[in-house]
Amino acid sequence: MRRCFLPLAWAVLAIGLGLSAPVAQAQSDNKPSVRKAVKPKASPVRKVARVQAPGVRAASLRAVPVRPSFGQQAGLHQVNDPLALKSSVALVIDQDTHEVLLSKNEQAVLPIASLTKLMTGLLISSAQLPMDEMITITQDDVDTEKGSSSRLRVGSALSRGELLHLALMSSENRAAHALGRTYPGGLPAFVSLMNAKAKMLGMRDTRYVEPTGLSSQNQSSAQDLAVLVNAAHADPVLRELSTSTGYQVALGRQTLRFNNTNRLVKNPEWDIGLQKTGYISEAGQCLVMQARVAGRKLIMVFLDSAGKLSRIADAERVRRWVENNPMALQRATRLPETIKLIDG
Repeated sequence: MRRCFLPLAWAVLAIGLGLSAPVAQAQSDNKPSVRKAVKPKASPVRKVARVQAPGVRAASLRAVPVRPSFGQQAGLHQVNDPLALKSSVALVIDQDTHEVLLSKNEQAVLPIASLTKLMTGLLISSAQLPMDEMITITQDDVDTEKGSSSRLRVGSALSRGELLHLALMSSENRAAHALGRTYPGGLPAFVSLMNAKAKMLGMRDTRYVEPTGLSSQNQSSAQDLAVLVNAAHADPVLRELSTSTGYQVALGRQTLRFNNTNRLVKNPEWDIGLQKTGYISEAGQCLVMQARVAGRKLIMVFLDSAGKLSRIADAERVRRWVENNPMALQRATRLPETIKLIDG
């Protein structure tokens, strides 16, 4: 009996020794220059260990790519702030006095994901196009940039007003693209107008290449986005649609229910006048808001937040900080200054 167990024990020991394998990770320590876009580096690949049991054919395991955001690659998350925010870029401004209450990497230029749709909505609303005009979703509106899905099927017909509602509230990409595609002059004219509007508002770090935010080439800074939020907040249509908690769309015999991508609009502790969320892997989790906190109208910008709910947690940190320290805000500000907000 002992002769039978000895080889088995050596086999188990050999398998046990082969279980550990190194995991390769890469991290960049580069930091961005002021008013210069953060350039991405090649995504590193995490190696996966393989264990082969005796008599079993080795399975081929596909390597899992690590896709850090532009901000992570630039080392922006290494910058500390008084509130220990998870966002690598943050800016909080008093909308009335233009006083900067909190700033963190506010001049870094990063992808902005679906925050792009605020500019899309601003242009559509101000163009005074017929909101009841029906627009059909076509194959041109299907995302080929990220391959993301949509509940709006090709062939679905919605009014321009419905598309605007879904783009701002639930960040519907096909809705936003259809709005730009059907603008007078077509998509190229619309994108050109987006950049012209940004320039007119004084958003000197901002560039748009399409109306959804799926492209990482849509980039801006926190300072520029604060200007955009201020301009968008002046539009009552954008205020109403972006803070809507939910909306139903009838498509043939089917009725689809869409919800707001920002759970804070349902929170009674918040008084939000305008908001927009955004996410692509290059941008991280993003959030901009206009909200009244402790009697002050604040504009908040959070970019490149790590973690699905971290942008919401950062907003909560700022709200509690303002409510609990009304007299200490200026002392906590890293660089006391004001930012000129230009209404469009």
